[in-house]
This record gives sequence, C-alpha cells and structure tokens, in this order.
Amino acid sequence: MNAKQRAALGAVPYVKDGMKLGLGTGSTVYYFIEEVGKLVADGMQLTCVSTSERTTAQAVALGIPVVDLNTVDRLDLVVDGADEIDPNRNGIKGGGGALFREKMVALAAETCIWIVDESKMVDALGDFPLPVEIVPFGYLHTVRAVEKLGYTGTIRMAGADCYVTDNGNYILDLNLPKGYDPYAVEDALRRVNGVVETGLFLDICDIVCVGAADEQSIEFSR
Repeated sequence: MNAKQRAALGAVPYVKDGMKLGLGTGSTVYYFIEEVGKLVADGMQLTCVSTSERTTAQAVALGIPVVDLNTVDRLDLVVDGADEIDPNRNGIKGGGGALFREKMVALAAETCIWIVDESKMVDALGDFPLPVEIVPFGYLHTVRAVEKLGYTGTIRMAGADCYVTDNGNYILDLNLPKGYDPYAVEDALRRVNGVVETGLFLDICDIVCVGAADEQSIEFSR
C-alpha cells in the first residue's frame, strides 16, 4: 500500500449512509473513490456530486450515483486532494485542472477533507505553481493584466494546444515566491477581468488526512 492509498483510507470512516458526498479529483482521490464504490456495492446509500468529468466516469463505472450540484442544497462532506497545504490548512489545488468545480463543491459542503501524501505538506505555499483559470476570449490580455500585478507564469499546454478545462477555459500557472501572502494574491487576482477562479483554497479545509508510505494515515484538523 502506498502513501496515497493510506491517505484515502483515512477519509473512508467519515462517509456515512445517506450522505450527500462530494467527490474530488486527482491521483489520491482515485483510491478514495474506489473505496466508496465498495461501500455502495455493499449497500450504502449515497448521493454524490463530482468535481470533474474524469471523476464522474470513474464513479459511474463503479455504480456510484452521481447527480448535478444544482439538485442538492448542501453537501454533508467533500473529500478531495491538494497540491500543497500550509500549517494553516490553506492550500493550492488545480494541478489536475479541476479547480473551479472543486471550489464550487467544497464551498457547498459542511465538512471538507483533504487527502494527501506527506510530500504535499509544506511550511509555506510557493513551491507548486498557482493555477488560475481564465477565459479563452482575449486570454493574452488577461495574462498581461496579471503580469502588471508583478506575477509571472505560463499558459498550461496539452501538446501543441492550450489545455482546456471541463468548463472550456484555459489555465495560467503562476510562479510565485515561496511564502507569499495568499490572501493578498487571491484578492488581487479576483480583480482581473478574465480570471474565473484561482487555485487558492483559503479557510476551506477542515481535516487533512496525510498518508505516509510506512504508516497509517495521520489526521490534522482545525
């Protein structure tokens, strides 16, 4: 069993019969969804909302019922991954390109759990590029507006073409100095026309399940 699997198993006991459950996206969440599929196969009743087309495909293949976010008022729980998490449980997400839907689902949930391997726990954000989802129309103007704030980055590519999110947008990956003020960066980017969402998830996560290669998942909560 690897660290990602251990992290995923740490979140499984939080899943209860009758829950409205948000399913995140990513390589660690993959293992969590596999476990949820086993719970459903054993008779657990769940109503799930997915954060990406990739997650939806995996869930449906396992017989997990997936509904549109608009059909539920609130979610009891969302379990997702993260690319970086600082000591304040603030994080960066979007390495897999699903940041907009991930944040929509997270903000609709009563409890948010992140499952990660120990390499994702950092003393300060900044090692991982900050994904920013932007609209394709006039995207170079959006990039220049972001650069005027003093931030530099690159448009994410998929081969020779711009990477396109499930929402039909592009992603600008910003390289920011380690230890930057995430609240100030979030506020500044929100003011740029063309920015849809940022990968900064601030004051959202309640519990972190950290998996190591040689031990059970360790939980950290607020």
